[in-house]
Amino acid sequence: MTTTTTSNYFIEIENQYGAHNYHPLPVVLEKGEGVYLWDVEGKKYFDFLSAYSAVNQGHCHPKIIDSLIHQAQKLTLTSRAFYNNRLGEYEKFMSEYFGFDMVLPMNTGAEAVETAIKICRKWAYEKKGIAENNAQIVVADNNFHGRTTTIISFSNDLNAQKNFGPYTGGFIMVAYDNIAALEQLFQTHPNIAGFLVEPIQGEAGVYTPNESYLMQVKDLCNQYQVLFIADEIQTGIARTGSLLAVCGNCNCANQCEQQETYSKPDILILGKALSGGVYPVSAVLADKAIMEVIKPGQHGSTFGGNPLGVSVAMTALEVVYEEKLIQNARKLGHLFRAKMREYIQHSNIVQLVRGKGLLNAIVINDSEHGQTAWNICMKLAENGLLAKPTHGNIIRFAPPLVMTEDQLLECIDIITKTLKEFE
Repeated sequence: MTTTTTSNYFIEIENQYGAHNYHPLPVVLEKGEGVYLWDVEGKKYFDFLSAYSAVNQGHCHPKIIDSLIHQAQKLTLTSRAFYNNRLGEYEKFMSEYFGFDMVLPMNTGAEAVETAIKICRKWAYEKKGIAENNAQIVVADNNFHGRTTTIISFSNDLNAQKNFGPYTGGFIMVAYDNIAALEQLFQTHPNIAGFLVEPIQGEAGVYTPNESYLMQVKDLCNQYQVLFIADEIQTGIARTGSLLAVCGNCNCANQCEQQETYSKPDILILGKALSGGVYPVSAVLADKAIMEVIKPGQHGSTFGGNPLGVSVAMTALEVVYEEKLIQNARKLGHLFRAKMREYIQHSNIVQLVRGKGLLNAIVINDSEHGQTAWNICMKLAENGLLAKPTHGNIIRFAPPLVMTEDQLLECIDIITKTLKEFE
């Protein structure tokens, strides 16, 4: 072992011994607290990615960390071969918090998506009456639901898909935010079991659909007896200024003030911020008529629903309510987009800003294959703010939801001053 603490040292050993399946910014992080991160040289940064929205509650939130430590000293894992005294409480808590009858606990987002696909297909055969092995699930183009073999089978990102075949069948792709195209599919394909969709396409560049889209999706799914499956792994848990992005102006009882529109999915997929970034926890929620198709031995996970993970998740969700993170994300999101629009009016480098709550992106005036967005992110890091490009010319901005207005204004100042260097 060595006591060397330079960034170059850690980057070099990772490049030598680790698979090269990521292309990170050359920043080596050592410590996090709230909205801040520090690298191994002690440089301080604002975090504007939040581990892809896993750290909504802020880095190392003291209440969540205390919950982790307390449970870790008692019991961490039993497997599902036995009951434990935490899982049932968690399942009740989750069902009541999100308004569903039942929950199936898993660990990672991709696992949860795979779980939802299995539930949907089994429901199709046992409840809808589709002939076995004929069920089809509709997905949106430019989707991102993970990188397992099944999930990349319905991706149109060639970088994620090419040379990983043969691919899994049973999926139909439709244009995102296009109700007419979706209805045409429902009319012409009688074996459609579900529609799997991100309420906002994060990896695609924070593409936000028409305000009526999700309500229309819900209505169509009801009309054609198709399960509406919402992947809220990135958009859920207060990120968009609602408890869930499908809430519209929110139907979250004690979590939010407004109750005007709520496109309740038939199956809800959660992950990332479900544990505040402290431990891998994901979940699939549905009402009993759907969830009851899963019987013992038909699906599972050694770590899914473990006492440590569920204790952390319950505490992480308590923090969302106690610290009014939904309301803060909504307020600061409006402020961020307003300030960025002011800048864009006189900018040659930024085309537009889009998003909802504190999930936002700016589109850089460059091609998808250009380097401008990457270079801007490198300069942002130099100026004390961490963000990452997506799809080449788009920069996603998603700070922890515990950010204050003063901190956000300081960050906007860093962003605009950095952008001016590229005008």
